[in-house]
Amino acid sequence: MSKGDDIWTLKTLGTPSQLQLGFIGGGLSSSIGRSHFSACQMDSRWKVVSGCFSHSKEIGIATAKAWHLSENRVYESWQQFIQSEKEKLDAVVVLAPSPNHSEIIINLLKNNIPIISEKPMVATLKAAKLIHKSLDSSPGFLAVTYNYSGYPMVRELKERIKNGEFGDLINLQFEMPQEVFLRIDPATGQLVKSQNWRLKDGEIPTICLDLGVHLHHLAYFISGKRVLKTAAEFSNNSAHEGLIDDVMMWLKYEGGMKASFWMSKSALGHRNGLRLRVYGTKASAEWLQSEPEDMRISYNDGSRVILDRATTSILCGDARYNRYRAGHPSGFIEAFANLYGDIADDLIGYRQSGKQENPFVFGIDHSLHGLELFSAAVQANNLNQWVDLPNTDS
Repeated sequence: MSKGDDIWTLKTLGTPSQLQLGFIGGGLSSSIGRSHFSACQMDSRWKVVSGCFSHSKEIGIATAKAWHLSENRVYESWQQFIQSEKEKLDAVVVLAPSPNHSEIIINLLKNNIPIISEKPMVATLKAAKLIHKSLDSSPGFLAVTYNYSGYPMVRELKERIKNGEFGDLINLQFEMPQEVFLRIDPATGQLVKSQNWRLKDGEIPTICLDLGVHLHHLAYFISGKRVLKTAAEFSNNSAHEGLIDDVMMWLKYEGGMKASFWMSKSALGHRNGLRLRVYGTKASAEWLQSEPEDMRISYNDGSRVILDRATTSILCGDARYNRYRAGHPSGFIEAFANLYGDIADDLIGYRQSGKQENPFVFGIDHSLHGLELFSAAVQANNLNQWVDLPNTDS
């Protein structure tokens, strides 16, 4: 028996029962908590049963009432939550602000509790390496939620590239512009309010942790290629003085593929302008998160097609991606739900084999490489030159 096998016998190993889930963070005051709550239960794979939703007792109780949970399983301290709930849960979702993740995740690992962490897993390379060391000494289950790769069309694109339809990949142009740091709230005449932790930069700018990790993830998810070096230019265009709110990055990958990333919180006109453009020797593709059902592909014979879930596809026709038929768009929450289904499958498989093998679920190594990329980008910006990345995987 592997380490931790005894704990799985107390839970729902391999049964059709819903997996029991707890939250740390993610209460009604959270920007992302409700999305996780809705998505994880969409396909009846998980059931949220307890949590330390906030340091505020009032918010915790209000969350329990809104989500129809027993107030007896709502806690004001995450330490108390772990000690009281560790034998009752199949996994814990970590939705606290990213700078607080490290201590929580290491504590969960010590208690053999499977972890689902909102991105970014942590805010510093040092913290990521501590978690990596903890996993090396005491293996556990850790999944990080990069929800945009849950969109069916993004997965369709990945499969078509893998099958050779695009030939050799030449260039990726990924962007994620938003307007939040310049947009005025018409009700108050003031700038739209942002969470305090998003208005502070550490060793890696918060915009890279908030938006950039998605671009890094999607580039690896689609191409399977590792970044070799990067150049970057950081800017401040908003009233938040000294805060990086616009980043341009240029990347060189193994195999000769190149890429550019643009992320911004000072790009008026974009609520969330995530756009992926992929160029290969045989075909190119474009996908926009604001039009998630459609993917445009252009081929080297001059033909162009628009794919959706009703057209001939590799995986978009699967039942799991068609909770309702094409023409009734699936979106952000459904993408999250797809990922929670993958994590449920991965956790059940992990209990049986001790390995995380689902290709749609990413953990510590991927998160560590993302932080290495953005740490190199900080150096590249400061030195105004290309910077090599460490020789690590994904």
